[in-house]
Amino acid sequence: MTQPDDDFGVPIPGRILPQEAWARTAIKKLPPPPLDWKTVFGREAPVVLDLGCGNGRFLIADALKRALTHNHLGIDILPMVIRYATKRCNQRGLQHTRLAVIGAYELLEEYVPAASVAEIHLYHPQPYEKRGHIDDRLITLEFLSLVRRSLIPGGLFVVQTDNKNYWRDIRNFAPQLFDFTELEGPWPDAPQGRTRREIYARQHGLKIYKGQGTPKLLLG
Repeated sequence: MTQPDDDFGVPIPGRILPQEAWARTAIKKLPPPPLDWKTVFGREAPVVLDLGCGNGRFLIADALKRALTHNHLGIDILPMVIRYATKRCNQRGLQHTRLAVIGAYELLEEYVPAASVAEIHLYHPQPYEKRGHIDDRLITLEFLSLVRRSLIPGGLFVVQTDNKNYWRDIRNFAPQLFDFTELEGPWPDAPQGRTRREIYARQHGLKIYKGQGTPKLLLG
């Protein structure tokens, strides 16, 4: 029996196409840095990064809506979830979506050219709550400096977590580098959740913290 393609009862966006219409979205080995986006995607278009894309729910939904106008790259450090995401993107014919196994910090520091990305999305990064692991958190002022460097002027950074302590740090760091706005309520495009983790959190009554911003023009 085929397992339903859903997250906690919420279907994955899109439909599975006939096999002849499937895409090939996997980047099995990244080319030497810096990345040339036209070569990566086969066309020139604004680039959207989904850092820690997990099983691909947000990546798929956004790529389906903006397939004609935007290129999408999803990355994660876990090969298993990238396999799930790749299969789903392939089956939905997302020709200008790519997926790769790599960490977010490494990608931005080594591979992404400065001022080359239109949007960077980061949903529910690992909070590392256990004693002695707080320093393992991804979002630091140094990391957000890489996010800012990667974005084009006026580019968009979106971040979300359900961890109150992590959000306290994020709302301290982010306004130093971005014109940052905290957001309330569900996403209009995905009221049940943009990601698997958000769906779980909402179904279990956890508070969602989220915000977005554009890079500040820093003087000096």
